[in-house]
Amino acid sequence: MSKNPLASHPDACPSWLAWTLDNPLRRWLHNPQQIFVGLVQPGQTVLDLGCGPGYFSLPLARMVGENGRVAAVDLQPEMLDFVRRRAERQGLLPRMLLHQAKAGKIDLDLQVDFTLAFWMVHEVPDQPALFAQVYRLVRPGGRFLMVEPALHVVSRSYQKSVDLALAAGFVAVSGPRIRISQATLFQKQV
Repeated sequence: MSKNPLASHPDACPSWLAWTLDNPLRRWLHNPQQIFVGLVQPGQTVLDLGCGPGYFSLPLARMVGENGRVAAVDLQPEMLDFVRRRAERQGLLPRMLLHQAKAGKIDLDLQVDFTLAFWMVHEVPDQPALFAQVYRLVRPGGRFLMVEPALHVVSRSYQKSVDLALAAGFVAVSGPRIRISQATLFQKQV
């Protein structure tokens, strides 16, 4: 019997709710091409933390092109299976790295140009550890976009997450407008 990756973190969105993360309303609310324009370029290496069923991972894989790479990371193997099947159908699997994180540990050895944490930071019990790990993975000059749901995460909690990312070494460079969300774009200084 395999160990349930959610046992130590019951707040993660379960795989049976994957449909809520990729549907027509979501495509209208959170258009990946609009959100990532100017942030992701061909040839880059991108990290999608808490990728779920790949709602952002697959468009990011198209944006980085054949010479780029997207690391889709999730706690749940079922979510990564969704991504794998969809990436295979779309011919994007060769530019993707599917990685199952451990609770509390990303456990990747690569350098990335851009990291996305979309509506998942509030699910992480040890945010200082998360931001320290992300900081180590981002190349100097690389960026990290944190987006949290405005209807679920109160401003005070969001600001605490921002402060923790700053304490990890990131610098806040902008607050992009993303529907029903609070967002901060960070950069790792050169």
